Amino acid sequence: MAVSFAHIANSALRARLRGRLLSVAATAQSLAALAALLNPDRVADAMGLFLVGVNGYSQFYALYVGVRLATAGLALLAARQGDQPILGDLAALSILAQPLGRFVAAFAIGLPQGLLFVVSGIELAVGLALIGLRPRGRFLSIRPSP
Repeated sequence: MAVSFAHIANSALRARLRGRLLSVAATAQSLAALAALLNPDRVADAMGLFLVGVNGYSQFYALYVGVRLATAGLALLAARQGDQPILGDLAALSILAQPLGRFVAAFAIGLPQGLLFVVSGIELAVGLALIGLRPRGRFLSIRPSP
């Protein structure tokens, strides 16, 4: 089975684009976590949250610092380990989990508004782009197809 030069060049371009997008996503997630860490009340207010007591702040830090740093770490690892597409797939799913949750909430209370609506759109676009740029092969597989 012959592999064309165009296929190899296309695969290399997709891998480069995916790696760059994963790096950008890791940076954005890290900066969002840093902002939440440095000024939790301001970030919570921008997201429409009101933090009350130790449990409120603990939950905020768990989600807005812990989960974002975990997603950033996964995206950075995926960017550096381009030969393991499952890492990028997991990073994409982690990024897509937030707009998915907001979509589910939209049925009960409506779509997010303002900045959060924009953030949701960006998360959706990045997550879908990462899936679209994955190496050819089965989604969530360990290796791309030859």
